[in-house]
Amino acid sequence: MLPFAIGALVLEQASVLPTGAFIVPVLLAGLYLVIRAPLRRYHARGYQMGDDRLRVVRGLVFRSDTVVPFGRVQHIDVEQGPVERGYGLATLVLYTAGTHNASVSLPGLAHSDALEMREAIRARVKRETL
Repeated sequence: MLPFAIGALVLEQASVLPTGAFIVPVLLAGLYLVIRAPLRRYHARGYQMGDDRLRVVRGLVFRSDTVVPFGRVQHIDVEQGPVERGYGLATLVLYTAGTHNASVSLPGLAHSDALEMREAIRARVKRETL
């Protein structure tokens, strides 16, 4: 919507140069943010799966480090929206006992990796409850 509004503004102006001199840097900055923001968000997430827990770290400015013991996991979902499905990605969601941080999600995993992680965590949860 914004590109159409900017295009209409440029076409309405009798003199394109002053408006263009302002709009081009703004468009370039916007393009930089559109390309760079997802990459920064991708690199701001990480996880480590141990024998008895899953550690999820996320955030650039405000870092969050969440440790989920497998003994507290109640159920696990693998979710896919239409965009994720198109790229072969999935989100692994762990639901835990408790009210604070009762669910932890890992978006952007390869669908096969998410399914493998779900089965590995299920096996460890089953082992913990026996």
